[in-house]
Amino acid sequence: MKTRILGKNGPEVSALGLGCMGMSFAYGGSDEKTALDTLRQSVEAGVTFFDTAEVYGPYENEVLVGKALRPVRDRVVIATKFGFHIKDEGQGRERMDGVNSRPEHIRRSVEGSLQRLGGETIDVLYQHRVDPSVPIEDVVGAMADLVQEGKVRWLGLSEASAATLRRACAVHPISALQSEYSLWSREVEGDILPVCRELGVGFVPYSPIGRGFLSGKMKDLQGLAADDFRRSLPRFQQQEMEKNQVLIAVLEEIAAAHSASAAQVSLAWLLSQGDDIVPIPGARRIGHIRENMASADLALAPEQIARLSQAFAPVNVAGDRYSRAELGMVNL
Repeated sequence: MKTRILGKNGPEVSALGLGCMGMSFAYGGSDEKTALDTLRQSVEAGVTFFDTAEVYGPYENEVLVGKALRPVRDRVVIATKFGFHIKDEGQGRERMDGVNSRPEHIRRSVEGSLQRLGGETIDVLYQHRVDPSVPIEDVVGAMADLVQEGKVRWLGLSEASAATLRRACAVHPISALQSEYSLWSREVEGDILPVCRELGVGFVPYSPIGRGFLSGKMKDLQGLAADDFRRSLPRFQQQEMEKNQVLIAVLEEIAAAHSASAAQVSLAWLLSQGDDIVPIPGARRIGHIRENMASADLALAPEQIARLSQAFAPVNVAGDRYSRAELGMVNL
């Protein structure tokens, strides 16, 4: 598997990582044995970069990832995140109760993540969402203390603005910024990606296949679990999905020219945007992971890249990527 460096001072990882959230959170989950087998087989397939968070479950995903990867811990890079207040009662997303990045909460979260992942060090620690009540300097200062103590190797932010990233880097090197980025979610191209490159920060796109829509296999919401959170997203309402199918037709045409899948072309387009980009598509089956990994070897022609960029211009995409409440937690 091809590799990339995560930021100017970060780890070397597989060109595509694996977003582990969907194995136990937000998309209906899967049985533990299948998830464990998939995680272990993904390492043999060449994946070395795994992404989780304490809020996925909550907690269950970190336990799953830790259990699966403990035998190969020295061969992989594991990233996790803190930043939400998790209530004691409720289930799943009902237990999320706003953001919390107070220094004392960060330390408690990291101690819990270390226990669940089963190790002495977290490779990459992200702030999951910016907390407007805590200066980013205080947040990164607390994270930097954990680096000094040997509990964390590299630092990252998620869904942070260019201005916030600049302030963070002034306190301690930030190796990666993780935000949604795909053919149909391209807000980061404005000022965030340029600032990442100026500061030597790697970029990790989550939902790089548009939460499955860019695979071309989703025509409606049939087949999704009742608790699949995509049912609540504006972009996945039936009217918006029908409008966006026009874009999928362009993707599928280019895929056919390469004897590839639409998902592979969408990932190849994203990888072509820069060597500093490391997407983390989610998957529950090893076949899908192998398919995604093969996109690193798919070379799109410049005119195909340009055509996709034009077809998926933000003005042509119907629906917002998040609900108004969830967009309120994105640091713009």
